[in-house]
Parts: sequence; C-alpha cells; structure tokens
Amino acid sequence: MQTVLRSKTGVEAIISPNHPFTVIGERINPTGRKALAAEMLAGNFERVKADARAQVEAGATVLDVNAGLGVANAHELEPEVMVKAIQAVQEVVDVPLCIDSSVVPALVAGLKAAGGRPLINSVTGEEERLEKVLPLVAEYKCAVIAISNDESGVSADPKVRFEVAKRIVQRAESYGIPREDILIDPLVMPVGAVGGAGKAVLDLVRWVTDELGCNTVCGASNVSFGLPDREAINATFIAMLIAAGMTCAITNPLKLELRKSIMAADMLMGHDEDCMNWLRYATMWATPKIMVLVEPFW
Repeated sequence: MQTVLRSKTGVEAIISPNHPFTVIGERINPTGRKALAAEMLAGNFERVKADARAQVEAGATVLDVNAGLGVANAHELEPEVMVKAIQAVQEVVDVPLCIDSSVVPALVAGLKAAGGRPLINSVTGEEERLEKVLPLVAEYKCAVIAISNDESGVSADPKVRFEVAKRIVQRAESYGIPREDILIDPLVMPVGAVGGAGKAVLDLVRWVTDELGCNTVCGASNVSFGLPDREAINATFIAMLIAAGMTCAITNPLKLELRKSIMAADMLMGHDEDCMNWLRYATMWATPKIMVLVEPFW
C-alpha cells in the first residue's frame, strides 16, 4: 500500500505504513491569515516562499498549497493565484505538492502548473463533488484525499463515516483510480465538543487500513480545538494516530513538540534505522543555547 507523489523534477514522497510518517506542511493557506491573504491577492508571494522554505527545513516532505482568499469573487481569482503560489513554491523548494481547493478550475490550473504527480485536496462523498473531481484524478493520474462526509454532513458515528469512505473508494475505482492513490481523511472532530472523537478516528484509521487498503491523512490539530495547551494534546494524538496506522497528516512542522512526537513515534514503529534520525535531532535540541557577553576591555 504505497501512495507515490512526485515533484515537477521527479523528487518522490512515498506515503506508506512501511515508511516514515509523511508531514504535509499546512502553512501556505490564507484561511485565517489576513496578512497572507492580502499579500497573495496583491501578487506578493514572498511570505509563501518563506513558509515553503521553513516547512521543508523543518521536515515537511509535501507542501499543501491553498489559494482560498475569502473574497467575494474568489472563484474568478483563485485559479490565477493558485498558479502563482505554486510557481513561487517551486522557485525555492523541490518537493511534491498538495493542491488544496474547493474551486474546481483552481484544481485544474494547479494540476497543470504543478507537474509531476501531486495530491489533490479533496473529494467528498457528495455526488456533485464526486462527478467533478474524480474525472480530474483519473485524467491527471494523481492522488486524492477523500473526506468521509457527504450530503448529510459529518456523522458523529464512525461507522457512518467509514461507509462514506467505502463508497468514495468504490466510486473512484469505477474511474480506474487504484486504492493506493486514495488517502482517506476520517475527519477529526474536537474532543472538547464530541466525546470520544479521538477514539473514533483511531478506530476509523484501523478499519480503513485493514478493510479498504488505503492510506490515511487528517488535520490532527482539530482534536484540540477550544482546549488549553493544544500543542501537548496534538503531539500526543498524532503519536497515537501513527501507532494506529495513520500514514500522513496535514499539519504545521514548525511546532517543535509535534515534530518531536512524530520523530519519536517513527522510531518506536521501526521506521528510523538504528535510531539515527532521532539521535541526530535530539542532540541538536538538547544543545544548550549559550549567551556570550562581550565586555569592553576599557
């Protein structure tokens, strides 16, 4: 069960239970970031470039690119902004991309600009979305995130969400899309609002892995929404997800506690040969920062 993504130049990212956990950097997304949205709308992509560099340096092997500006005529503007954002990212880093949009023309523009073998974010179980997105996935032979909700919304019952995921997989196969190119998002709900939300996702990850043979992905930080000390919750949850079989997440690699948790979980799952990755970075993290005060001689 391998999902293979490629950059424009052929650099690969392999998403698989037998490989280290894949971090899809979430930062290039103007939703909730007013300054970034304004800059992208004005044609300024310097912050996009800086975010791309920082995330790859922090360990992201795939970058999510979202051009949702939150303005009235977004459907008209988003395809062009998406292309410019992708071009900006590709100027400074060479990793596969996740093209993230609810606007189908923006997905098409992004696929053409990205080249290689990107990931599309996303398709749902809604009939209209299935009919628009799955033909694109088949045409461009890319991979796709399948979100387990449909016209009825997001069910609190994990069994219902599993059935939605199963239906999307079956529909994708009718277009010739293999299961290894479908990443199921089981939908993480806030544990502060939905009791047992964390356990429900852990169950879903196991069901999807065992019964559908698909890789899984999520926005793990949703679980802590509204609660204090979110970083501690998120770091713990992502380690539990990795143990349950989740293979990647769209998250912020700049959060050190999260990076440590992922790296430790990878090591404990046997995906860090001789613990070398952990030893390399743990030594760096443990090095005390020494402040040298230079005093004048006179």
